[in-house]
Amino acid sequence: MSDPLSSALATIMNNEERGKKECIVSPAPKLVANVLRLLQKNGYIGEFEFIDDGRFGKFRIQLLGRINRCGVIKPRFSISYREIDEWVRQFLPGKNLGILIMTTSKGLMTHKEALANRIGGQLLAYVY
Repeated sequence: MSDPLSSALATIMNNEERGKKECIVSPAPKLVANVLRLLQKNGYIGEFEFIDDGRFGKFRIQLLGRINRCGVIKPRFSISYREIDEWVRQFLPGKNLGILIMTTSKGLMTHKEALANRIGGQLLAYVY
């Protein structure tokens, strides 16, 4: 397993398509925890909890059925805040529909927060 974020988003996507109410994501690094926090803050998932299994840990995630599509953006493109709108048009289906998740010098944030702060960074994932 080379990319835990990709694995986590694929697990969430597969369980959403099957209509499940919750899913288990393993392993559980900090990056996945921060992305899940952003998804929860934007209303895409419900509560999630960390389960310590003595190895890498797991997350139990409550699914709300609000995710149509999600995935990682590879390679992780570096963009300035002026280029954000171009990337939004490329990855999201419509205006104000979905979010791009970015890593910036101020931490993980959505593309909307990055535009408000006038800060660039690297693209990690998209969700709509």
